[in-house]
Amino acid sequence: MRTNIIGHRHRDIMSCVTVITLLTLILFIACLFPRTAAAKVYIDITSPSAKKLPIAIYDLQGPSGKEISDIIRDDLSFTSLFMYIDKASYIEPLSDKFSQQNWKPLGIEAVVKGTTRGNSSLTADITVYDVFDGRPVLTRQYQSTPELVRQLAHSIANDIYQAFTGQPGVFRTKVAFVAEDDGEKGIYVMDWDGHRVKKLGLKGTLVLSPRWSADGTKMIYSSERGRQWGIYLLDFVKMTEKRIVASKGTNIAGDFFPKGDAITYSSSKDGTPDIYVMSLKDHENRKLTRTQGIEVSPTVSPNGNHIAFVSDRGGSPQIYLMRTDGSDIRRVTFEGSYNTSPSWSPSGDRIVFSCRRGKNQICIVNPDGSDLLQLTETGNNEDPSFSPDGRYITFSSDREKIRGIYIMRANGEGQKKISPPGLRSYGSRWSPN
Repeated sequence: MRTNIIGHRHRDIMSCVTVITLLTLILFIACLFPRTAAAKVYIDITSPSAKKLPIAIYDLQGPSGKEISDIIRDDLSFTSLFMYIDKASYIEPLSDKFSQQNWKPLGIEAVVKGTTRGNSSLTADITVYDVFDGRPVLTRQYQSTPELVRQLAHSIANDIYQAFTGQPGVFRTKVAFVAEDDGEKGIYVMDWDGHRVKKLGLKGTLVLSPRWSADGTKMIYSSERGRQWGIYLLDFVKMTEKRIVASKGTNIAGDFFPKGDAITYSSSKDGTPDIYVMSLKDHENRKLTRTQGIEVSPTVSPNGNHIAFVSDRGGSPQIYLMRTDGSDIRRVTFEGSYNTSPSWSPSGDRIVFSCRRGKNQICIVNPDGSDLLQLTETGNNEDPSFSPDGRYITFSSDREKIRGIYIMRANGEGQKKISPPGLRSYGSRWSPN
């Protein structure tokens, strides 16, 4: 069953496309000069002992300049890789030519300067200096419209992050989640830092499990409509919604395969829930598990070779792995009596999941079951998902009475709420781009 959502949902889907995909059509970024220090890595993000890089970030002169600078500071500070030095210590006026002698005595290693101009079209000219070398590491011009000033600022932060780490930033990514509004459950999307919250306009009596495709252009999710659980595919490019699984029982979306040509899901159509794989080309289904227990929450490894899932075949819900043909099933978690909601890191070297330790907490483990670590301690914490660079995790928590969406660094540090106050939110999933 296909529903054209250009009609009464046109406004919601168009806003969704604005914030999720095809961003290059909305925010044009022109690089006037190449980076002059692309080969040098200032911060080794793989080192657990990497020190923070002291950075000075001026308030940009011009329209929205201070707002842009504040966003850049917040983005870089959350990474724990940069240490923002307060403006009160700057002795070099913004309008003066950069001089490394003004910064070396302060221990500052990088300086961000720039200006903005324009009203209907906003232009930002940014230069980032290496204090030790006394030269720019980034000189770039950015263009946007005023209503997308936050995206412009996130783009600048991304480029600064990459200039010093050699790795792309996540500051223009999104988090999808489920929230209850006006008595119904719907899917929302917001920026990684909790701003620019958008309702997709897709609702049902119950909505669960939003999952992104690897290229960020599609999403699958489960919804109960007309007393039947279906799995739906939302295509942000075509602006269409299509029900792709409709059978008796409960059908819960699992995950896309890396190429986006198939999905996993769990279904109780044959009795107890089992794991299935379905091709999106011909809708052929393959049943992977056949036990009398409960098999749910399938998630595909980044290389497409394995599926992590939850099974109670051993007496309690635990994380298991199997190959994508259903063979070579092995148990991953042995600590605790209730482990659910697995999600892979982008490199496939870790699995984050919800672990019961009195209350539900977020834990992380290697696929071979080693090095299990508990990351949270307060409240009930569920629905974990990695950022596309593997350095951060989003999850839901009721630690502030109303369940909301939080983010933290992958070692458990820097936990903070990002969903709007008063909006009961859960089922978060970080976008791939």
